[in-house]
Amino acid sequence: MPYVNVKVAGELTKEQKQKIVEGITKLLEEVAGKPPSATYVVIEEVSRDNWGKGGKLLSDK
Repeated sequence: MPYVNVKVAGELTKEQKQKIVEGITKLLEEVAGKPPSATYVVIEEVSRDNWGKGGKLLSDK
């Protein structure tokens, strides 16, 4: 049972999330032979105020 956790800075549309879930599920099926019914994908949207890179918050860029 694959479990994939995707974290992104900011918000995605429902359509973007659907494409991500479909793509990851298909990749695991093709590469690892995992059935789609057993694959879990969780998308976490992290506020850009709560994510930093290079010593700065992403919201400050």
